[in-house]
Amino acid sequence: MSSALVNDMKCPYCGDTDSKVVDSRPDEENDSIRRRRECTKCGRRFTTHEQVESFPILVSKKDGKRERFDRNKLIRGIVKACEKRPVSAVDIEELVNDIEQTVRNTMEHEVSTAELGEMVMDKLYALDEVAYVRFASVYRQFRDVNTFYDELRKLLEKSEGNRPQA
Repeated sequence: MSSALVNDMKCPYCGDTDSKVVDSRPDEENDSIRRRRECTKCGRRFTTHEQVESFPILVSKKDGKRERFDRNKLIRGIVKACEKRPVSAVDIEELVNDIEQTVRNTMEHEVSTAELGEMVMDKLYALDEVAYVRFASVYRQFRDVNTFYDELRKLLEKSEGNRPQA
């Protein structure tokens, strides 16, 4: 472990700014680093958590309003589409993580609901076609049976195109 002195990290006991890192490891969620430090003045140990600063993702809605990206809201919509389907919580978590990472990798700080919806549908299509249709029916706001039928027809054509020829 590193024993380098670090400045600007105040000891919570004596207020001194010199400490050394005695242990360092990722936290349980793997999104920050947990560091055990020892104050060079009083010798007491304390824990800090280091995390990369990230700009919040904004979601632009159809009505022009913007709100912060809420992964729990996304999870709720996907869980609803996957009810009574053989899709695990781990699958859903990975799907949402992939989408969030994709958005962050664009280096844009804003994404439209249309872009998010399409990303979800792409991922759901690969995961479970019934969940895909359920999500699409809400997302695309099918107005009648014909619109729903058109989407199912596209899905069937896509599936038949991916089947091996006999």
